Amino acid sequence: MDAQKTVIITGAAGGLGSTVTKTFLEKGYKVIATVASEKSKNSLEAHNNLDIYAVDLGDEKQAEDFVTSAIAKYGKIDAVLLLAGGFAMGGVTATKGDDIKKQLSINFETAYYVARPLFEHMLENNNGRIIFIGARPALKSAQGKNLVAYSLSKSLLFKLAEFMNETAKGKNVTATVVVPSTIDTPVNRQAMPDANFNDWVQPSALANILEFVVNDKSASLREPVLKVYNNA
Repeated sequence: MDAQKTVIITGAAGGLGSTVTKTFLEKGYKVIATVASEKSKNSLEAHNNLDIYAVDLGDEKQAEDFVTSAIAKYGKIDAVLLLAGGFAMGGVTATKGDDIKKQLSINFETAYYVARPLFEHMLENNNGRIIFIGARPALKSAQGKNLVAYSLSKSLLFKLAEFMNETAKGKNVTATVVVPSTIDTPVNRQAMPDANFNDWVQPSALANILEFVVNDKSASLREPVLKVYNNA
């Protein structure tokens, strides 16, 4: 990395987020991390290049105010990794409107409210990378049929990335959707204790792929959807 880049990482205290945050700090990035509460700040180890904000990303004004503050403080945001999200089971007959609204808020709105003002900022600077975390059940109906609310909410991220990439054609601004299979986190191990964990995606491996997308080495990538499935 020729010059220090500044990145925003949402959901930084989560099973994936904590590893991604650590990886980016180790590779010399300035990281602006968001967590869900003041208490959650304590789960991230202090670092000279780490700035932590407690933000309710489901609140559009809070999310926009956070982005405005970050831009005012750091001048230019080079990338945003939108890792905040949540999961829910349920097929069509078991999924009510409130279930869908909850997953839309957790997985789509938390990403959209941060990505929209940053997209405008990046277009103005002719530079930026927006990274969404997709989900394989949003691409494969056989896997998504019992995860309806979750899969529907994640499916919107693919379309949003397409809209952004069409809008940004000719500029050095891209939206990427990274699609992992099952990530090897403590929560997933507890939920699926009989699974073969070796087939899952390691958080560190996923973090390195995310860093590649942000790094200048990926400059020629356009409209990417990266499927990170390992053997799961």
